[in-house]
Amino acid sequence: MHVRNSQSLLKRYGLAASQIEPRSFQIVRGLLPPLSVSPAEMEVVVRIVHTCGDPGVAGLVVFHPRCVDAAIQALCKGTTVFTDVRMVAAGIKGKLAGSLGCPVRCALDTTFTVGEGNRDLTQTALAMQALGRQLDGSIVAIGNAPTALLALLDMIDEGLAAPAVIIGMPVGFVAAAEAKQELARRDTPFITIQGTRGGSAMAAATVNALMLLARDAEREVVPEAT
Repeated sequence: MHVRNSQSLLKRYGLAASQIEPRSFQIVRGLLPPLSVSPAEMEVVVRIVHTCGDPGVAGLVVFHPRCVDAAIQALCKGTTVFTDVRMVAAGIKGKLAGSLGCPVRCALDTTFTVGEGNRDLTQTALAMQALGRQLDGSIVAIGNAPTALLALLDMIDEGLAAPAVIIGMPVGFVAAAEAKQELARRDTPFITIQGTRGGSAMAAATVNALMLLARDAEREVVPEAT
């Protein structure tokens, strides 16, 4: 039989709103094993783990050597962030993106035509193909559809797109792990999560982490004396 405690559940377990996020990050940092990553990359890992609630993911995050620097440079220039699905776009902090002057667009909002030869392709793959050169210099965050990542990599191989950074974190058991393996073989700067894990929330968290790093980099720029 349940015996009710004199304190409410919120009083027993809850924290003040201003304390929740800092405390969460403190816990995450205490749980992480030693990782061979830079301080900036660690900030990305912390936000990914904070989002998924699983410290075991930390060792699966893979960074291209130039990824963080390339992302910061692109974001500081106000590049567009393209996502494969709307859930990734919804998870990106709009105020933060706005402060950097970075539009956030979902590929599925692109107009495209389904032709006779591509009726078997997914909507996200078709949308990625339709974006074409609009992806040049952008950050592409894929958190749901392996086919979107595969289509993007084909476009890069064919010289049809040249994004600045790819956040490749599609989730699932069909082609997700393979798509990430192919991503890791390319020279385009990327961040990915090995295997079948991933998802919209982790892709969005990665974008948010990179945007925070870009914002901090902008603040560190000291104007020249006149």
